[in-house]
Amino acid sequence: MEDQLTADIAKLKARVEGIKLPDDLREKVDLMLARLERQAKYGGYSLEYEQVSHYIDWVASLPWDIVTKDILDLGHARQILDSHHFGLDDVKQRFLEYLSVLTLNEQINPNYHAPILLLVGLVGTGKTTLARSLADSIGRKFVRIPFGGMSSALDLRGLSRTHPEAEPGQIIKALKRAGSKNPVILLDEIDRIAPSAHGEIMGVLVELLDPEQNAGFTDHYLDYPVDLSQVLFVTTGNNTTNISTAVMDRLEPILMPSYTDEEKIKIAKDYVFPAEVKNSGLPDGALAIDEAVWPKIVRPLGFDAGIRTLERTIQGMTRKVAMQIVEGKTKKVYITDENVKAFLPSY
Repeated sequence: MEDQLTADIAKLKARVEGIKLPDDLREKVDLMLARLERQAKYGGYSLEYEQVSHYIDWVASLPWDIVTKDILDLGHARQILDSHHFGLDDVKQRFLEYLSVLTLNEQINPNYHAPILLLVGLVGTGKTTLARSLADSIGRKFVRIPFGGMSSALDLRGLSRTHPEAEPGQIIKALKRAGSKNPVILLDEIDRIAPSAHGEIMGVLVELLDPEQNAGFTDHYLDYPVDLSQVLFVTTGNNTTNISTAVMDRLEPILMPSYTDEEKIKIAKDYVFPAEVKNSGLPDGALAIDEAVWPKIVRPLGFDAGIRTLERTIQGMTRKVAMQIVEGKTKKVYITDENVKAFLPSY
């Protein structure tokens, strides 16, 4: 048993030797390993080995010195935004202005901290996808942390290693998933946290979103300050009512407008419909829709600010066509005013 523990400790030491860690964190890990070696020397397989092994796995998996290079090119950014989103001209303009400031500060003020954006709008208006497009446009990794229903600040800060089920919080997990020190981290729906944890979570957000504080963010599990100053945080919310004043003071709100019927028709024809036809596996030309039908497709139940209902409607139509093709009833479907009701979902 002692030989096995000694061999296991040797594997842990080999794991951290190839990782570039901050000096004081490496010293902390070395002390943990030295303690395990003393325990192995005097006999017995230690439960502490499992705890130290889990800790080292996390420490070794974090991007302590990995940084992606920004693509600070307005033309590239405009192309990404236009290819992913129709309309939203004012919002895109704000993004390009934002990117322009980052570009000018890259050389003359490398310590510049960009304002943290808050995308505010109704459900389905494109807040999450726009944040992802921002990451794509500057070539950064993208990670989303959902706040809807979050009921404890420990979800962000992690659990102390004194707990049997201890693990890092969502911030550290996001860094691991991103694999870089400077990803775009989307804090999604920060207005929808559980009321019982509102004060605590808003307090963590104040620290996270403050460049003077987040350079040393401490997760309870790691028990070591992690530099988040290079992370580009983006937040979203349906409204600002449930966001504390202290947090709002650190945010730059951008209003996400509702889509008009004309914009929805354009989005449906050029973006949603081709994607859903492909996702459903329909052969080329198997489904065509008459121009006169699109107003009924984009407004099956009345006004809707976003495009989620539109996406579900078109998904339902492609599924019905797919079923007819598989059953051998037809090879092509042309939807017109006369037959559209048979393909629209029943709500």
